[in-house]
Amino acid sequence: MKAVAILPTYNEAENIDKILTELLRYNFLDVLVVDDNSSDGTADKVKRWMRKTDRVHLIEREGKLGLGTAYVRGFKWGLERNYSYFFEIDADLSHDPSVIPEFIKKCKKGYDLVVGSRYIGGKINVVGWDFKRLLLSKFGNWYATTLLGIKQFTDVTSGYRCFRRVVLESIDLDSIKSNGYAFQIEMVYKAYKLGFKVGEIPIIFYERENGGSKMSKKIVIEAMFLPFRLRFSSSFGTAYKKDIDILPDKTG
Repeated sequence: MKAVAILPTYNEAENIDKILTELLRYNFLDVLVVDDNSSDGTADKVKRWMRKTDRVHLIEREGKLGLGTAYVRGFKWGLERNYSYFFEIDADLSHDPSVIPEFIKKCKKGYDLVVGSRYIGGKINVVGWDFKRLLLSKFGNWYATTLLGIKQFTDVTSGYRCFRRVVLESIDLDSIKSNGYAFQIEMVYKAYKLGFKVGEIPIIFYERENGGSKMSKKIVIEAMFLPFRLRFSSSFGTAYKKDIDILPDKTG
């Protein structure tokens, strides 16, 4: 098994050593950092790791281009290098790396995309958020899943997830223009509409201790309009690759 964890970073120098240490405990897992020209020396720290191990990799981008484009760049990089599993995980330690084996177990049970959910079973597994932030997250999930007709999922905005390779090969990654929460919603919806088996496992989300939050009004507004765009585009079949005959016939 060959897996890669993709870490988009922007000024994560305070956290990058800790998260890399935790991720490299798994001998099947490589790490790709996609850095958006951090001014705090994040990339320099990653380069020090690269001198110690060939399991850490770095893509440096020219500016703050956003979460979604960072993941797309990372997915393409990993597809070129024949990874079987692709993890999305935050670099700020909000996501507990000890849960990684649970994602793999779920995939091996036949799931193609596994999302780490903060809200399974009606529970709220979030540490460090105020009521306003929690309400925004819960409403955002209800809003997106209701408009898209995927209410069986509890946390489509979660950024902790694992894709099997075939999912990323079948989605037209060049068609994805969204960032932030909208990107996470879009990837779940496209995988589901292509007939892939999408599941969730419980996680606990921890608000970052170091560095600043990347949340903004622009991210929220984008997520509000995305469901309408997805419903419109999928009605005309514009967001997916044509050669998907290898997929199970369970679209709808």
